[in-house]
Parts: sequence; C-alpha cells; structure tokens
Amino acid sequence: MKRSLSRRDFLKLGGLALGSLAFNPFLPENNLFEDVELVRVAKDSVSVHVQPNDEYRIVATWPRDSIVHVYETVVAETPAYNPVWYRVWGGYMHRARLQKVKVIYNQPLSDIPETGLLGEITVPYAQAYRYDSRNGWRTTYRLYYESIHWITGIEEGPDGGPWYRILDELDEAIYYVPATQVRIIPPHELDPISPDVPFEQKRVEVSLAAQLLTCFEYDQPVFQVTISSGLAGLNAADQEPTYTPTGRFNIQVKMPSKHMGYADLSAGIEDYVIPGVPWVAFFTERGHAFHGTYWHDNFGVPMSRGCINMRTPEAKWLFRWLQPAAAFEDIDKRTFARRGFGTQVIIY
Repeated sequence: MKRSLSRRDFLKLGGLALGSLAFNPFLPENNLFEDVELVRVAKDSVSVHVQPNDEYRIVATWPRDSIVHVYETVVAETPAYNPVWYRVWGGYMHRARLQKVKVIYNQPLSDIPETGLLGEITVPYAQAYRYDSRNGWRTTYRLYYESIHWITGIEEGPDGGPWYRILDELDEAIYYVPATQVRIIPPHELDPISPDVPFEQKRVEVSLAAQLLTCFEYDQPVFQVTISSGLAGLNAADQEPTYTPTGRFNIQVKMPSKHMGYADLSAGIEDYVIPGVPWVAFFTERGHAFHGTYWHDNFGVPMSRGCINMRTPEAKWLFRWLQPAAAFEDIDKRTFARRGFGTQVIIY
C-alpha cells in the first residue's frame, strides 16, 4: 500500500536509500559506482564499427537504452559535420544517436512545498512507476538523463524507500521515481539572464542553412550554438509538415518541462511519448519551439519534427535569456507555463 512519508519516516528511509543503492532492483543495470564516461543508446540501435567510419565492418549492435562505457573520444574524418566517435569495447560508435550520461545520486528532500518544485533526472534513466489500489505498482515511462519534471510530493515507493511524486503536465497523470535519482532544481537557477536589456534590443536569429542559432543584444552577438531544425517532408501520422518555418516570430509560451508526443502510461520505449522535454520556448501557435534534447547528439543537420533541437545546457541558457522572464515565481503553477509576448525570433 502506498503512503505518504512523515518526518520520522523520511529520516528512517532517507538514511537507508543512499546506503542501499548498489542492491536496489529499481535502478538501471550497470556498474553504478565506476567513475567512467558513459553514453546511453538514445534511439533505435547503434552499431560498433572496427574503425571510426561507418563504411567499416560492424562487429556489434547495442539496442536502445543500453549503457556503454567510453574509453576514448576520437575526432575522425567523417561525417564532416559531426566527426566525433567513441571508442568502446570492440570498436567505435558514432555519437549521433548516443547521449552522454552520468550516474549521480541525490539526498532526497524531506518535504515538497504545495506549489511543487522542478526536478532533473541525474541517472541514465529512471524507471517511473504508477500506482492504483486495484493493481498496485506498475511500470510506466522511462525518464531520461537531463529531462525535467514537476515534483509535487514525496511518498514511500515500491521498494519502501522515498520516491518523488511527479505530476505530468500533459494529462495530469501521477507517477513516481526514486528520489535519489532526481536533483531538485533550486529556484535561483531559473533567474533571468540580462533582464535589464530593453525588450527591443534582444533578438534570436536562426540560419537553417548553417544550422546555427545566434542571440543578439544591442545588435551584438552574445550567444551562438549549433542546432538541429526540422526535417523536410511530412509527418506520417498526421501529414503535418516537419520542416521549421521561416519568417519573423515572437516567443509566446515558456515551459521548463513539457510532455511532447502523446500521453499513454502503458506506452513502450519506442512510442512517440516524450515526457519532461527540458527548457521549452514556443514561438508559433502550431507548437514550434526551442528546447533541450536528450534523444540525439547529431547537431548540425535537421533532425526534428519542426522544433529547434538544442543541447540541454544551451537550451537552459536560452530559456533564461528569452523574454518574457520566466523565473520560478513567474511560472503559473497550474499550467506550468509562462505566457507573454516575448523576444523576436527571425528564422531564415
């Protein structure tokens, strides 16, 4: 039976949680205490080649969500836009469909305020569970490294330890993850960047040809990163265009966490269900947005269904810099959004 944690319960369970991590069946399967570089196979499967070139012989293939040790990072001759390969056991894997991850455990909080807090997953993936009185505990989504979620409480989980309660903003579903696998984000981390710059003196320009995003203050570049825009063509499911639109726009809505795709608590890992997409800033009513990306590392070429994919730390910087300001206190705790007419966006 699921139950809330009292202060006394928390002190008892919280002390046990960090001490029993190596033996916890609810953790991802890998040697959690080795200080090594790790990558997660982020989508489909990734092959291991005998040399850092995809024309060389394949010696192994790792399925999605495998956690792979990296022994060396190699800059090769191909592909020219993303020539980075990882030397792994048996050969080399190209980084395009890999996510660099860490295994970091956190001391759980003893209580969560009514307004909730933002939490960041700090392990390769956290297996979420849902609960109902008829069926008990059942698995649901996998929540991936660097994804962001709304934490609304702390309760005793299926292993008897402290688990955070997550409220999914898309369908208001409730599910739970081990509290040790989540870093609570202090509100000051959302403080706006250069808030004193006048509204009309900030703008974002995106070159689709160069796959480059540049932020300007007073017509001077202050931030520039490589991105992945939308693929040419149509989405097979609804025949909507997948390319990123060109033109002049303004930021409309900012959300530190957004469930993209559709909601289905029984969905498999291959389904188009993407909870906790981090640091989202919408610039069209059709849902085009800047956001962090935890499912590929192939920036420099189009990869998305129309959004502007960014590395997550870079998306967080942009989220804080863009207007309207979205400090933690500015975000509506009912909708998890900050709405308002914001910074100009020019895409060409």
